[in-house]
Amino acid sequence: MLDITMILGQLALIIVVARLAGLAAGRIGIPPVVGEIFAGVLLGPSLLGEGVSDFLFPADTLPFLKLLADMGLVLFMFVVGLELDVSLVRGRGRVAASVSVLSIALPFTMGLGLALLLRDLRADGADLLPYALFLGAAMSITAFPVLARILADRRMNRTETGGLALACAATDDVLAWTMLAVVIGIAGGEGHGHGPSWVIYLALPFALFAILVVRPMLTRLTTMYRRAGELTPTILSIVLVGILLFSAATEYLGVHFIFGAFLFGAIMPHAEAAALRHEILVRLEQLSVLLLLPVFFLVAGLAVDVRGLSAENLLQLAAILAVAIAGKYVGAYLGARSAGVPHWQANALGILMNTRGLTELVILSVGRELGLLSDELFTMMVIMALVTTVMTGPLLNLAYPRRRVARDIAEAERAALGEQAVDRVLVLTGRGRGGGDGRDGGDGGDGGDGGDERDDRVLLDLAVAALGGARPAEIVVAELTPQGRPLEVGTGLSLDLAEMAAAMERQQVLVRRGEELGVPVRVIAHPSADVAQDLVELVGVLAPQGLLAWSDDPALVAVGAATEAPVVLVAPGTPSPEPGAAVVVHASSDADGEAALLLGARLATARGAVLELHGEGRRMSTAGAALAARGVRLADGSVERAGALAPAPVEVAGLRRAGTALRVRAELDAAPIDFATVPLGAAEVPAR
Repeated sequence: MLDITMILGQLALIIVVARLAGLAAGRIGIPPVVGEIFAGVLLGPSLLGEGVSDFLFPADTLPFLKLLADMGLVLFMFVVGLELDVSLVRGRGRVAASVSVLSIALPFTMGLGLALLLRDLRADGADLLPYALFLGAAMSITAFPVLARILADRRMNRTETGGLALACAATDDVLAWTMLAVVIGIAGGEGHGHGPSWVIYLALPFALFAILVVRPMLTRLTTMYRRAGELTPTILSIVLVGILLFSAATEYLGVHFIFGAFLFGAIMPHAEAAALRHEILVRLEQLSVLLLLPVFFLVAGLAVDVRGLSAENLLQLAAILAVAIAGKYVGAYLGARSAGVPHWQANALGILMNTRGLTELVILSVGRELGLLSDELFTMMVIMALVTTVMTGPLLNLAYPRRRVARDIAEAERAALGEQAVDRVLVLTGRGRGGGDGRDGGDGGDGGDGGDERDDRVLLDLAVAALGGARPAEIVVAELTPQGRPLEVGTGLSLDLAEMAAAMERQQVLVRRGEELGVPVRVIAHPSADVAQDLVELVGVLAPQGLLAWSDDPALVAVGAATEAPVVLVAPGTPSPEPGAAVVVHASSDADGEAALLLGARLATARGAVLELHGEGRRMSTAGAALAARGVRLADGSVERAGALAPAPVEVAGLRRAGTALRVRAELDAAPIDFATVPLGAAEVPAR
C-alpha cells in the first residue's frame, strides 16, 4: 500500500538536496543542472550505500517516483524542442552541416566498435545489434540546452564562434534525435509500443502530419497571446494537452513518449513568438525544475553505483571517456576545418560539441528502460556525461579566454553596423538601467506613460542636431539592459530573445523618426551581464563623434572615462522639443564655450528656432554676428558684454519649454562636453 507520508517526505528531501547542489554548482561555474544530477547520484547507493538508500527510497515507492520522473522528461523534451530554432543555421548552413555530420558520424562509428569491445556489459538478453546502435547513438549526442547555457553565461552567444556553435548544435540535435528515434524503433519497436507491431511504420507519417497540418494551426496561439497580452490559462492548457497527446501518440507507435514531446515543442510557433515561448518556459520551470526533474535525477541516480565498479570497469570507463571525448572533438574539429573555419575556432567548437549534460542522461535512461544497458555500463555512461559537461568550462577558458570573447563581441557589432558612415553618434537609451524597467512608456516614444519619464525621441533629436548636417552619417541606438535571471529549464536564450524582440519593437519609433529627419538609425539591443563594460567596448569599437544618454544612467561613469567624444546628458522628464521652441545659450568667450555655442546653434537651426545667446567678451559678440550672418536667427539683444572671462567656465544652453531648459556644461578640457536639463531660473552650476 502506498504510504503518502513517505512519498511527501521523499519529495521534500529531493527538492532540498537538488536545490543546494544546483546552487553550489553554479557558484563554481558549473551549470546548475549538473549539480542537480550529482544530487541524484549522491542520494543513491554511490554515497549512502544500498542500506541507507533503500531505507530512504523503498522499492514500493519507486513506481510513483518513476511516474513523476517520466512527466519531468516529457516537459524537458518539450522544452528542448521549443528552443530548437532552425533559424540559427541561416547563413551558417555549410559549416553547421559539416560539423554536425562528422561530429555524429565519427563518435557513432567509434561507439559501434566500443560496443563490440564491451559486449559483455549489455543487459541480459539484449541483442548485440540494437545494443551497438544505441551505444553509438549515445556517444553522438550534444546537449543543446546546456551548450546554449554555457554560451550565454560566457556571452559567447553574441560572437561568431558562439553563433556557429549554436547552429552546429541545433543541426546536431535534429540529426541525432532522428537517428535515436530510428535506433529506439529498431531496439524496442515491437516490445515497447502499446499497439500492434506494424504501427511503428506510422511514425514518419505522424511526424509529417504534425509538421504540415498541426504546425500551421498552432500559429493561432500567437494571435491569442497578442490579443490577451499575456499567457492565459486557455493558451497554456492547449499547450499542455498538445504535449500529452503527442507523447501518448509516439509511445503508442513504439518510438517512446519523449519524441512526441520533442516534436510538439519543435512545431510550436517561432516567428514573432519569443515572448510567448518565454512565458511558457517560465510557467513550466516552476513545476519541472523544482519538482519533476529532480525526481528524474533521483530515479536515475538510484541506478548509479560508483562503489560497485571493479578495477576492470575503471579501464572500461577510461575507454568510454576516450571514445566519447575524442570522437566528438575530432569529428567537430575536422568538420569545421573542412568548411574553412580557422584552427582556434574549430578547437572551440570541438570543445563545445562535447557537452552532453542532461540530454545524455535522458538517452541513457531510455536505453536502460529498453533493457539494453547493464547497471555497470549505465553507471559508467552517467559518469561520462558528467565529465564531458564539467570539463567544457575550464577548457574554454584556455581555448577561448574571456578577453577574446569581449573583443569578438565588439567586432561582431561593428560588422553588423558596417563602417560606411563618416560621422556617427551613439545614443544610449538606458531603458531599464536608469530607473525604468524597460516596460514603461509603451513604444519607447511616448515617455511619461506608465511613470517612465524618458522620451527617447529627445535624445534622437539632439543627436540629429549634433551631427550638424554632416553626411554620410548615422545614429546608433544602444539599448543594453541588465540580464535577468536565466531559466534553469532551458537554454537561457529565451529571455534574451524576448527582451531583444521587445527592445527592437520599441526602437522602431526612433528608426522611423530617423527616416523622417534623413538620418539612418541602427539599433543594438540585447541583455547584458555587465552593461557598463559592454558599453565601453561598444564605444571603443564604434569610435562615435558624440554620445547622448540620460543623465542618471549609472553606466556613464565608465563610458565617459572611455571616450574623448562629447558626452551629452539629458535629464529624465525633458520633453520632446517642439518646432520653433526658443533655444537659450549661455557661453563664455573661449574655445570651450564656443563648443556649447556650436551645439546651441545646431539645435536652433535644426528646430527652426530663435537662438538666445548670453555670453561675455568681444569674441562672443563676434561669434554671434557670425552666426547671424549664416542665417541663425538671434533674439534681439541676446549677446551680453560684461566682465572678464571665467577661468573654468560652466555655461548653460537650453531648449525652453514648459519651464525647463537644457544645460550645456563646456569645461576647460572640452572633453567631455556635458548637457543636462534643469528648471529654468535655477542657480548656476559653480565653476570647477
